Amino acid sequence: MSGGKRMRKPAASKPAKRVKAKAVAKPAEPAMDVAVGRRIRDLRRVRQFSLETVAARTELSIGFLSQIERGLSSPSLRVLATLADVLGVGIAALFGASPSADGSSDRVVTRGLQRPELKLWRTGVSKQLLSPASTDNKLNLFLVHLEPGGSTGDELYTHDGEEAGLVLEGEMMLTVDNEIWSLKTGDSFRFASRRPHRFSNPAEDAKAVVLWVNCVTGAG
Repeated sequence: MSGGKRMRKPAASKPAKRVKAKAVAKPAEPAMDVAVGRRIRDLRRVRQFSLETVAARTELSIGFLSQIERGLSSPSLRVLATLADVLGVGIAALFGASPSADGSSDRVVTRGLQRPELKLWRTGVSKQLLSPASTDNKLNLFLVHLEPGGSTGDELYTHDGEEAGLVLEGEMMLTVDNEIWSLKTGDSFRFASRRPHRFSNPAEDAKAVVLWVNCVTGAG
């Protein structure tokens, strides 16, 4: 027997395990974009407006408008407000629910489970319609939820009507023209919607909830 050291055979490398890619569930929010896009398209067709006409009046591209109508783009609140003006309705008419599900146009009560919701999931803003849905309504009541950091965007925007509200929970930064206010729970506001405005939730870990009223003066 040789006195030399026995050489160990190198350990056979184990075949790498294949890791199956987990299927990533698509977020449910785009379904909201599809419903809102369909509503915008239906209103446009009722008014016999072409995409070119709406694009010219809103200064939005035809391609972008087409994507919105097909649910491929999630419009901001500013874009929705602009579209509502051109279509001659309040923003409540763009909610993805059929107005007056029971067929009546003069409903008085809206049950808690019947509230249509417009969820702008990319910007952290959602609006629940508290008043009965109808394209003819000039006064609409909303419950607005602002996620931490949620906002209407950096740009100021305008639309028809007047609005007012009451902060029920959290904090909201409100900009109207060149003035900025920090509103806490219990603070309220009112301004003409033709004044350039935006709003946001500056908190990093708390939601803001605002009772919001929109009165449309030129629609209908």
